[in-house]
Amino acid sequence: MKKSRPILWILIIAAVASAGYYGWQKYGHSAGKTQTAEKGPSRPSAVPVSVAPAQKVDFPVYLTGLGTVQGFNTVQVRTRVDGQINKLAFKEGQIVQQGELLVSIDPRPYQATLDQAKAKKAQDEASLANANLELQRAMKLGEFATAQRVDTQRSTVAQLTAQIAADDAAISNAQTQLDYTQVKAPITGVAGLRQVDVGNIVNASTQTGIVTISQVEPIAVIFTAPEDQLPYISEGQKTGALKVIAFTTDGKKTLAEGKLAVINNQVDTASGTVRLKAVFDNKDHALWPGQSVSTRLLVRTLKDATVVPDDAVQHSTNGLYAYTVNQDNKAEMHKIKVSYAIDGHSVIEEGLSPGQQVITGGQFKVQPGSLVSTAVASSNPAPAQNKVRQE
Repeated sequence: MKKSRPILWILIIAAVASAGYYGWQKYGHSAGKTQTAEKGPSRPSAVPVSVAPAQKVDFPVYLTGLGTVQGFNTVQVRTRVDGQINKLAFKEGQIVQQGELLVSIDPRPYQATLDQAKAKKAQDEASLANANLELQRAMKLGEFATAQRVDTQRSTVAQLTAQIAADDAAISNAQTQLDYTQVKAPITGVAGLRQVDVGNIVNASTQTGIVTISQVEPIAVIFTAPEDQLPYISEGQKTGALKVIAFTTDGKKTLAEGKLAVINNQVDTASGTVRLKAVFDNKDHALWPGQSVSTRLLVRTLKDATVVPDDAVQHSTNGLYAYTVNQDNKAEMHKIKVSYAIDGHSVIEEGLSPGQQVITGGQFKVQPGSLVSTAVASSNPAPAQNKVRQE
């Protein structure tokens, strides 16, 4: 009897549990169904999306490209006389001024030539003075001097006068050669790495220069543009020099702003591009000769353009489209045409109007007529210097 009591208690507990479960199934579940039925069919939930307004703004169209920085003027300094270098008066990388001494070459041989030319002139001047005296004496003799003697003396005076003129030329040439021993900067710019050292012998016939000087204030950038943009560039040039912005090659840092100076006189038929030259003041030396840069050329400005964030533009097999939100918070689909796109913003040529709320996020859950709940996204126009591409 003692052993059967636990079994009896277990059977009692099981019976109570079964009765409770049956009661819950019968009354509790039925009550839940009744409450659900009273509430009626469930309404579809709103799709959360981000929206931004289509804006009406003046939209600058920039043409992007890659360019190379060049010194506005670049000169390879060479010697014009032969001799040994006595002095280097500049440092590599130094900004030298026009007319500043760069190199001094041994001047003694050229000084000697100059002194010799001066001495020769003095000798000829003495001979001329004597010839003039002889001519005066012959003329004073009157009829006692033969005509031949007078004519000969006049000829001697003329020859010596011409000789003195030749002496002056020789002196000028010798002085020029002497001056060439002082090699001076022909332009203001940055001196590069020197090619010679003190004690080297240089001569005018060699092609190796002493140093290269590049003018960096102002400085130039050579870049290319597609030939189909040439009409817009030429038209813009008629109203003034077009603005050009130089960036680092990754496009993240602005280096300088300048003006378009030259359009090359012919199009490269092989690449279908035209070479352009822009000039920058470069007071801070942000641009350096030989540097590769990314360029932005302001071709034109679209007045009162309709601009939306790039995220609003969707792609399909039938073309581009965008969703807008109407007054009933329902999504509407619009086929659109994009003329230009900037990093982050697009110009809508057809399909949208300024002020419409376009969906910029959550479109993958949206269908035409879907109920949406909106959150405002940023719609500030992209900076003008950003990259532009034409659709």
